[in-house]
Formats: sequence, structure tokens, C-alpha cells
Amino acid sequence: MKAEVYYNQILAGYLEKSDNRYLFEYTANYLNSALPAISFSFPKQAKVFESSSLFPFFSGLLSEGINKEIQCKAFQIDEKDEFTRLLKTAKNDTIGAITVKEI
Repeated sequence: MKAEVYYNQILAGYLEKSDNRYLFEYTANYLNSALPAISFSFPKQAKVFESSSLFPFFSGLLSEGINKEIQCKAFQIDEKDEFTRLLKTAKNDTIGAITVKEI
């Protein structure tokens, strides 16, 4: 599964889940721009960031409590599946400049 990550509606990079690993990589255009890093945990550099769990920065975009329950029921998502929750819920209504859109 793969997603585009946008900063103020500008494509910043790609987030991917592959074989229970999570990868984030900036696009070359974003790296060459004057725009800031999307997070202190993802400094602007030409490398692939890897993690065995969803990066905390992206987990922080997810709803909790009753909103989490409502979203999981509405989209028929397992509450433990953070990546699918992110893809289904972070494409429009997020707090801040970051949106995530499934490819």
C-alpha cells in the first residue's frame, strides 16, 4: 500500500507499507524547494526513512477515542490497522498542513 504525502497541498513525498515495514521518502522536487521539512523527525534529505511500525508523526494524525470508533465502523477498518485508518481519514480533514492520499 502506498500514499502521497502533501504539505499545504504540495506533494512532499511518499509513504509506503511493505512487508510490515513503513517507508517515507521525499520527492526530488520537494527536496529542492524552499519548503520546510514536514516534521523534525523527517529532516529534508535524500534518503528513505524506515520503521517497523507506523511513524509516530503519522500516527499523530489519527483520531482517538469515540472519533476513532466512529471512523473504524464507518470505513469497516480494524482499529489496530493504523495505516489503513490513515489512508481513509487523513486525506481531507486533518489538523495542520499535512494530508495523506492513497495511491
